[in-house]
Amino acid sequence: MSKDIKHHLTDDLLMAYAAGTLPEAFDLMVATHLSLCDHCRARAESFDAVGGHVLEEQADAASMGSEALAATMALIAQGAPTSKPARPACSVLPAPLQDYVGGDVNAIRWRPIGMGVKQAILPTTREATARLLFIPAGAAVPDHSHNGMELTMVLQGAFSDEVDHFARGDVEIADEDLHHTPTADISEDCICLAVTDAPLKFSKLMPRLFQPFLRI
Repeated sequence: MSKDIKHHLTDDLLMAYAAGTLPEAFDLMVATHLSLCDHCRARAESFDAVGGHVLEEQADAASMGSEALAATMALIAQGAPTSKPARPACSVLPAPLQDYVGGDVNAIRWRPIGMGVKQAILPTTREATARLLFIPAGAAVPDHSHNGMELTMVLQGAFSDEVDHFARGDVEIADEDLHHTPTADISEDCICLAVTDAPLKFSKLMPRLFQPFLRI
């Protein structure tokens, strides 16, 4: 799978992920992509290593308090955490997403948003929004631009727009400069994870009218 991924995350996103400064929705996107992409996972691990070295070098690092040992022993006394049920070997949703959905695709609570397109908004903090999108084969998301950043990762099928073609594991990074019309390949329904830190800017009237109700 990883060798087939052509569109990766940026160093800025990976460094922010390592530093713990991303909104929850963007954290979910990065974790989901890393679960499929060996290339980005290796880069992320290198940033983690750098961060760990910096912490070790901090001369003013706080020493452990006298209560630290007692707190650690109390955690040990609670026993090992309950193991989670095994996930299916072949699944559309990578492990980080299954934890949010409570299973694979059949557990998603889809809501129609028009023209056969469906969405499921995931529970994250308010700084950004994460949603799963279902786009029927050959269908298009209404043309739009962006008020902020939008990351879209393909989980099933593929889509094309004015930029390129995106298949499973690929992430498209869109900002205020991109105006596009993502269209699912005719061969298969497309399922994506999309995260945004600001509402989209739709060109046509009808999507703009329904936008507040759909939280897009």
